[in-house]
Amino acid sequence: MSPLSSADTTTDAPAEDDVEVEVEVDERRQAILDELTSRLGDGVVDSHIRPGDDLWVRVERPRWRDTGAELKAMGFAFFDFLSAIDWMPSPYGRDMDAQEDRVVAGEAPPDPAPVEQGYAGGDTRFQVIAHVIDVERSLGVHLKVDLLDDELSVDTWSDLYLGANWHEREAMEMFGITFLGHPNPVKLYLPHDFQGFPLRKDFPLLARRVRPWPGIVDVEPMPGSDSDDGEDE
Repeated sequence: MSPLSSADTTTDAPAEDDVEVEVEVDERRQAILDELTSRLGDGVVDSHIRPGDDLWVRVERPRWRDTGAELKAMGFAFFDFLSAIDWMPSPYGRDMDAQEDRVVAGEAPPDPAPVEQGYAGGDTRFQVIAHVIDVERSLGVHLKVDLLDDELSVDTWSDLYLGANWHEREAMEMFGITFLGHPNPVKLYLPHDFQGFPLRKDFPLLARRVRPWPGIVDVEPMPGSDSDDGEDE
């Protein structure tokens, strides 16, 4: 048998650099992004389309109100929700989780993972997010806006979408964000003299330190188990 030559072992597969990866295109959401970009110009900072699922758009803080108005004019008249995100890793590590997790692990918590601010990115610790829907087309858009670390404020949407009123009050109460122009910025849940903002990552949940959570204490043995005080002996 003669040895194989290089010609015998050569395949016709294209080089890796020559392979074209087919990118799925969501024409409907791309059209929405194009129109919004044409209306806002440089006000659009970043965006992401997950084909067949959703569209995320991050906008400049001074254009937040304009974004809501333009989307409403484009047919996105249904307000779904508004909230906020604190991207800072908790300084308490797993101390903010159930106490039994710490006992079982038996080791110090690992360093927090790098911050990844989700689709369309982000440049600051705090962001306001919102979701509006075009009911007739069954399409939604997620909006994000970065807030300044030394000035947690952004214009209100409460007069554009009535449903934003209570959502903005909740974000104000839980994160300490001011919605400029809101007609009634008072608390919904907490006492008026409550200090701090419970959904910030650096707000300590003291109840988890004072008393361990269920699962580590007050555990009763199963009937008939070896630890059942010898009743089965």
